[in-house]
Amino acid sequence: MAAEYYCADSENGDHVDDPSEDALFMLISDLNDTDNTFVVIQPDEDEPAWFASVAVLDEGGYEVVRRDTSRREHDVSVETAIGRIAGDLTKWLAARAS
Repeated sequence: MAAEYYCADSENGDHVDDPSEDALFMLISDLNDTDNTFVVIQPDEDEPAWFASVAVLDEGGYEVVRRDTSRREHDVSVETAIGRIAGDLTKWLAARAS
């Protein structure tokens, strides 16, 4: 079954349709600085209007990017708490699905 709202894909090939906060937490927890450095969340379409990504930083922590061209939003932040990242992304993603 295809994603109703959006899907999450990590560099190592993990794919989750309509990920929950817990699923996002697990995907981010699995990131490392060798072979699974990022996860991207976006609508499952050819030219999505928005996306969010989380990438491991060499110096520690995570770079979180949120971009929505239809709302002229582009935010980049550095975070260290995976729970906070997953929670903030869940709220941001819910606003895209409505």
